[in-house]
Amino acid sequence: MQVTTVHKAFLKGLMSYGASEMVAKISRLFVVVVIARVLTPESVGLAAAAFAICETIKALTENGVGQRIIAADDDELEAIAARAHWIFWRWALALIAFQLSLAAVLFALGFPVIAGLVAVAAFEYLFMPGGQVQVALAMREGRHPQVATIAGVQIVSANVLTILMAIVLPSPIVLILPRVLTAPIWLVAVRRLRPWRRDVTAPRAPLAPFIRYGLPVLGVEGVKALRMHTDKLIVGILLGAEGLGLYFMAFNAGLNIATSYASALAKIAFAHLSQSLRLDADARQSGILSLIIIAPMIALQAVLAPIYVPFLLGDGWIDIVPAVSILCLCALPLTLWTVSAARLRLKGQPEIELGVDALLVLMLALAAVVTAPMGLTSMALGYLATMAAVLCLASAPLFLPPAGHPAQEH
Repeated sequence: MQVTTVHKAFLKGLMSYGASEMVAKISRLFVVVVIARVLTPESVGLAAAAFAICETIKALTENGVGQRIIAADDDELEAIAARAHWIFWRWALALIAFQLSLAAVLFALGFPVIAGLVAVAAFEYLFMPGGQVQVALAMREGRHPQVATIAGVQIVSANVLTILMAIVLPSPIVLILPRVLTAPIWLVAVRRLRPWRRDVTAPRAPLAPFIRYGLPVLGVEGVKALRMHTDKLIVGILLGAEGLGLYFMAFNAGLNIATSYASALAKIAFAHLSQSLRLDADARQSGILSLIIIAPMIALQAVLAPIYVPFLLGDGWIDIVPAVSILCLCALPLTLWTVSAARLRLKGQPEIELGVDALLVLMLALAAVVTAPMGLTSMALGYLATMAAVLCLASAPLFLPPAGHPAQEH
């Protein structure tokens, strides 16, 4: 496959984001190492439950508004940015109110620890609206390495703070509070990277196009978050806090690290393909390049799990080794689907992405219910088999364009 200048730019942006994500995940691994030694599985399980709830809600910040800035025509950019800023602030305040209300319900139901963690995490949204337009504009201008570096610094700072807090005062809150405390780092940095102020003389773009585009995207991101966390909530219900703690640690040592590449790909694929003149062909080549890069790294991580898991976490966690190796492999179908999903959004078909992710959530939930009584390794096998079956089938059009049709222009 010939690597063009366009694909070299894609690879450069991907490697920048990939390096940032990998550094963040490695620092997260140190968090897992410390947590494994200072917290009980039950405490980890309580924090994991709160984390799953918060991450599911946080997915609603990905509402497609920033993508409209990235893909906007030059003559409408200022109006779209102004409307986006208006939406970002109102949406963040709505999410804070919703999450605090949910915390109150959890407290009333008799889950005070989880309620407190969910309430604390809500205040992270206060720092997001002031920098989201700036990030989208920077991405539009191809400044992916700088945006990646800022995100990486903020995540690493949160992880370092988590480690320090866990050593000084081990409790479930160490997995939540640092995200709020380090959010100002991201805000200050992105505002310096790409300064922007709204031109008050310019009108805001109409709201209706944001709603039409954003609702399917919002549904996709919400369902995607459910895909990532529904199984954890099911494990918590069926096996209790201690069982969830073991499951959460296996995911962090396996799938969470392996998918750092897929996370980077999700950030760069849309921006890259939005500039493409041959959407289908470039998406196909991007998917192939992505697999060529990630497959050896994922295979190596899976093979080395029996060595690094007991070394890092201690012999007390050796039972999770087979599950860690299996979960690493989930990053391969997820990589294919990440490129396919970006292609669908740019073709104006986010509802297809939503349907696939909704199906995957249902199938993963069913797999979790069926395999949970069989043990952690069986759950990991069920998770991998379900992801591979659904996402590989859904990604088939990326590699099998209609016969006799030229690559679609974009």
